[in-house]
Amino acid sequence: MNEKQPEQGLSYRDAGVDIDAGNRSVDLMKAHVRATFRKEVLSDIGGFGGLFALDMKKYAEPVLVSGTDGVGTKLKLAFMMDRHDTIGQDAVAMCVNDILVQGAEPLFFLDYLAVGKLEPEKVANIVSGVARACKESGCSLIGGETAEMAGFYPDGEYDVAGFAVGVAEKSRLITGETIASGDVLLGLPSTGVHSNGFSLVRKICFDHQKFTVDTHVPELGKTLGEELLTPTRLYPKVCLPLIENYQIKGMVHITGGGFYDNIPRVLPAGCGAVVNTENWPRPEIFSLLQKWGQVAWPEMYRTFNMGIGMILVVSEQTAPLVQRALAEQNEICYRIGRVVTGDQTVELKGGVFGA
Repeated sequence: MNEKQPEQGLSYRDAGVDIDAGNRSVDLMKAHVRATFRKEVLSDIGGFGGLFALDMKKYAEPVLVSGTDGVGTKLKLAFMMDRHDTIGQDAVAMCVNDILVQGAEPLFFLDYLAVGKLEPEKVANIVSGVARACKESGCSLIGGETAEMAGFYPDGEYDVAGFAVGVAEKSRLITGETIASGDVLLGLPSTGVHSNGFSLVRKICFDHQKFTVDTHVPELGKTLGEELLTPTRLYPKVCLPLIENYQIKGMVHITGGGFYDNIPRVLPAGCGAVVNTENWPRPEIFSLLQKWGQVAWPEMYRTFNMGIGMILVVSEQTAPLVQRALAEQNEICYRIGRVVTGDQTVELKGGVFGA
């Protein structure tokens, strides 16, 4: 076998991995990360693991609640727009909103960022979005991993995912087991498409309609890219006080699967739900997507949040108290439906679904 010798010894950088760029990325993100630290954080950036001291005096029976998720193909929008300062919020929101529905206060978050070629400023931009979302959610960004994977991702592309840990008092875990017929579904608005259904969004907008991210949409008053890249709403700040002060029987984060698949996840045996789609305003982006793609309405409500990102299930007596508490915070809340006797299925009515 004829072996070819390099003129000079090869390095990791020659293989596409730049350790110096990785170190610069860490330096650029340090201030953002440290700004998220709660008093329970015992470690600093650069260790092999993040340290967090749980306040044992605060809980009689603390239960740790964890969740992990990614952003999905919404990342393609960030690549197309070359804008990377909001996508980190999507990664955080998908995780903290999920653990929130079980009554957990988010404590700390770890991120995973994989790139083809490491660009320190871009990485710092992404992590700044993660850090802002962590701070707004009250959790600390105590660790993460930035992996430069030469030859694995196309130039300019990356993937980002996260992992969140929260805590709840065992006796106050939100399990849905006390939900009963007659309970009320209260819906909190989304900020748009959030981070689910983007394979269909891209199919409709870019493959079928041949739009670009710079296409101005008069009905939206902005470009298509600006609308679609709007980050997923963070619900901990508004919901944690409600969990603390009222009996919240169940919570639903409307993600992939929409109304049909997510609501049944909290319904006990013998219960179903009826949702009236006329009880909240449908954001224009969803009406446009339906029209542009001629998507069947049940498919829309199974794929997207349709303007409702979080649902609280409460008793008839508790509902006005929660609504009043939200109004006092200038938060919008809609009474969108009711629990009925059923087989853990959801019926949508009103508007396009008829009476």
